[in-house]
Amino acid sequence: MSRKLFGTDGVRGRANTAPMTAEMALKLAAAAGRYFRQDAGHGHRVIIGKDTRLSGYMFETAMTAGFTSTGMNVFLLGPVPTPAVGMLTTSMRADVGVMISASHNPAEDNGIKFFGPDGFKLSDEAEMEIERLMDVGVDPAQAQNIGRAKRIDDGRFRYNERVKSTLPRGMSFNGLKVVVDCANGAAYRTAPEVLWELGAEVIPVGVSPNGRNINDRCGSTYVHTAAEAVVAHGADIGICLDGDADRVMILDETGKVADGDQLMGLMASRWAEQDRLAGGALVATVMSNLGLERFLEGRGLRLERTSVGDRYVVERMRSGGYNLGGEQSGHIVMTDFATTGDGLLAGLQFLAAMVETGQSASELTRVFEPVPQLLKNVRYGTGQRPLENAAVQSAIADAESKLVGNGRLLIRRSGTEPLIRVMGESSDETVLENAVDSIVAAVEAATR
Repeated sequence: MSRKLFGTDGVRGRANTAPMTAEMALKLAAAAGRYFRQDAGHGHRVIIGKDTRLSGYMFETAMTAGFTSTGMNVFLLGPVPTPAVGMLTTSMRADVGVMISASHNPAEDNGIKFFGPDGFKLSDEAEMEIERLMDVGVDPAQAQNIGRAKRIDDGRFRYNERVKSTLPRGMSFNGLKVVVDCANGAAYRTAPEVLWELGAEVIPVGVSPNGRNINDRCGSTYVHTAAEAVVAHGADIGICLDGDADRVMILDETGKVADGDQLMGLMASRWAEQDRLAGGALVATVMSNLGLERFLEGRGLRLERTSVGDRYVVERMRSGGYNLGGEQSGHIVMTDFATTGDGLLAGLQFLAAMVETGQSASELTRVFEPVPQLLKNVRYGTGQRPLENAAVQSAIADAESKLVGNGRLLIRRSGTEPLIRVMGESSDETVLENAVDSIVAAVEAATR
């Protein structure tokens, strides 16, 4: 059985359009409630967080109805970062945690992510069983056993204290001027609060959500606004989060961006020097730059690659006993501190490196020389399968033959959007561009 509803990171789509409808959310919550409510004698709990999208109200309400109908007691956190849901699921002894967010996607989209009682995202097997329960239907609880719903007002403050506690005792960011771009999303209050409490001078960007402006010309996928603020204010660093704050991009004092690969390379080398890097390896996806792999190998470390998606990174980390992993897109996972990617936590660790080394952001973000990499996306329509097209397959084979021994290609369907992602790496940029463009052209032709 394959998953029909869940993608690489929960359920995602355009709000009020199948599958992201209130009806689906209610049924999904009822199925998840039945799946996690195994022991009828236990007071079962679910916590629900969300980002700042307008549709979050609709999905929060629908899921509350679904969970309470199966006897689950619901605790509503309001807008909090995704990693806060993972953390609070365990600290509040909940059976399941839910984050309502489409992460870096536009405001019109939304999504639903689940966390198990251990604070980690669900396995493929658990998601398939929840889908099966949706198909067969679940019996509601008897009237006297219907669950209750309650708002929790201090969820974000609990999370704030948790992320601050990951820093060395007494560490202060006094004297550092920090631009923090919260993408008008889930961390719009949390991130500025934490940085200010740690002593930084904070220049906030993207902290005025209105339900429709999340990720709109701000955040980790649009760093230009924060870069301008860094330069205008003479800031030491820019920290750019996405809509649910589980990923980060770092800007140096000139406004230049460093992606997740550079940040992971810095942390892996520092942790190895401090004998903190479990297993002598960093876990990253097939998207991470070849330059990162070579950098680690030069220090006697390994790069363990996984499929794209932070949940697959975490699964490899847990199975192999590793404690550092992430994605080029800015998901940084530190299982010593958190169960999922945490953009704010990663930003704090970078600031700690600045304090401890006395080096500038520009010095710390030039860890390795990346191999030229080119990524292009092609949108496809409902029901289309361009990667199965013979002309596309021929174009891929031809491009791969030209890169043999001098680079690599990765062509995949996005798990969160209707996009074909065509990525290539090569030290010969002309060959690289020709290879990627030839595949893009073939995919575009197949989708017309």
